[in-house]
Amino acid sequence: MLYLLDYGAGNVRSLANSIRKLGHDFKWVTSPNDLQSDNVTALLFPGVGAFGPAIESLSKSGYLTALHDYIRSGKPYMGICIGMQVLFQSSDEAPGVQGLGVVPGKVQRFDERDRGKSVPHMGWNRANTVVDASFASQFGLSDEQAHPQHFYFVHSYRAAVVPDQHERWALTTTQYGTELFLSSIANENVFATQFHPEKSGRAGLEVLKAWLDRAAGSSTSLSPPQRGVLPKPLSQAVQPAQKDGLTKRVVACLDVRSNDQGDLVVTKGESYDVREQSTSTDAGGRAVRNLGKPVALSERYYQEGADEVCFLNITSFRSAALRDQPMLAVVEAAAACVFVPLTVGGGIKDTVDPDGTKRSAKEVADAYFRAGADKVSIGSEAVHAVLDLISESQTLGSAEHEARDPGNAPAEALKGTTGIENISKAYGAQAVVVSIDPKRVYVSEQEVNGHAHERSIVSGLAGTADEGKCWWYQCTVSGGREAKDLDVVQLARGVVRLGAGELLINSIDMDGQGNGFDRQLIDLVRSSVNVPVVASSGAGSAKHFQDVFEPMVLRSKASEPATPSPSSVEAALAAGIFHRKEVSIQEVKEYLAKNGFEVRIEDTQEGAGALVSQATEDTGHVAIA
Repeated sequence: MLYLLDYGAGNVRSLANSIRKLGHDFKWVTSPNDLQSDNVTALLFPGVGAFGPAIESLSKSGYLTALHDYIRSGKPYMGICIGMQVLFQSSDEAPGVQGLGVVPGKVQRFDERDRGKSVPHMGWNRANTVVDASFASQFGLSDEQAHPQHFYFVHSYRAAVVPDQHERWALTTTQYGTELFLSSIANENVFATQFHPEKSGRAGLEVLKAWLDRAAGSSTSLSPPQRGVLPKPLSQAVQPAQKDGLTKRVVACLDVRSNDQGDLVVTKGESYDVREQSTSTDAGGRAVRNLGKPVALSERYYQEGADEVCFLNITSFRSAALRDQPMLAVVEAAAACVFVPLTVGGGIKDTVDPDGTKRSAKEVADAYFRAGADKVSIGSEAVHAVLDLISESQTLGSAEHEARDPGNAPAEALKGTTGIENISKAYGAQAVVVSIDPKRVYVSEQEVNGHAHERSIVSGLAGTADEGKCWWYQCTVSGGREAKDLDVVQLARGVVRLGAGELLINSIDMDGQGNGFDRQLIDLVRSSVNVPVVASSGAGSAKHFQDVFEPMVLRSKASEPATPSPSSVEAALAAGIFHRKEVSIQEVKEYLAKNGFEVRIEDTQEGAGALVSQATEDTGHVAIA
């Protein structure tokens, strides 16, 4: 019988859904004694988070020794993400903490100076096989270059390939920037992936199915596959290519709220107004714009090739998120049919239930992760947190110009009380997205020098309607209804200092206009932080995605040379054009591919993808779909 070891960090619901829809069943490990039982014929250890807390949790609960003994028994083991990293001897993420030592070597942090890449490594990348093709195929892996497999990664630390140590372990390697790391390993009974197969679409399902069919499909342990002869020495196979295989991500966003009849619907605003336009002066007669049901739309976008799906909860339930059972049910249902990452935003904050029960932002995040979310998005609360961070820095005596840059806030100013800090500490920075809602505030040229928000001021481009104008980007809260004395650079740098791992950049001015993304806003943020950035607001055509992805020389940071390398964002998000079928996700990706961008394109209705689709159809959707 297959057993799953859940040490309590991250979303395991999606993995459980994948296993069952691929025709297998499992039991949860409930005690260290389970790992010594003859009933356990295969073990799967998934998880996200940090190396140190993972080892500490395993040790305190008595699993560390039992896990090591299980692996030595020769029974099949599969580790995912942290389940792979704990196999190594140690990690720079937790100095002095020893791993299981099954695999030689150390896990180290990505070098952020390498090609100016963002950390975490977040998104879809290639996994290049370094073994015989027949051996790789036993793990669902293909080395076909015409139609490469892409897998979903989300991590800040990696195990670099060391040929002398990993000749008998390396299965695939992945390149990020110029760094090559082990993205999957296999030796005798041990198989592990740095990527998340349960979140990697059809490619990931093929990997998971291959291991399940082999390791968990029998009541007795099967003999491990033979590696065969390496096509070429590992030292030759791990030379960096001119370009890595990281794709540009296309994200589908669904704004979910109750309509006037109380039903959950997907809607879309224009400059954040989600009600239908009307010539009547009676606002009460304007219905909430209804563009479909959330789960059905999310499944459609998965089938069309969305790299991620983002749910933004804009209902009144946000004031008591843990009482919002309909929204939690939406996430649960989506996780059962969408096998790419799910992000949920809205209401991720400290709240008080109607009965007076206090709920922390982390408790809310816990509930969404258990429901099937992979990341949570924080909005207004992030603005308040950064304003407090600036105030605390000033109280501690930081100079005015230093205090105004929360990205350099002293450690003493970090109180560990914000939702960003607590969720990041528990699940890792990659689990925390901050959604930023800025708007333009115009100033005269005479006001630019010495302006309190000079760092955020941009000038209109020549030849455009904005030529001759200057403005700064002011951050807002409460869905754009209330402005704060905080600019977009301050907010971006402040939330990264607090522990956010990704930024979603909206634009109140461009929202729903279909005129393209605000590239000046996007580049301003991109040049200010080194975490992944998602562009949002304004997409009206496939070309707009090309425009925002095209590498450009950005405004330099104070710490960088005057001429930084061309750069762009990692992902772009759209909503209305997908909901209304003006442009499909597949059309966007085909357009990007034709123009030289690396994108993930796969047929989700073939192979393992067809199996889970049929299983989803057989079980049906819940009523809220």
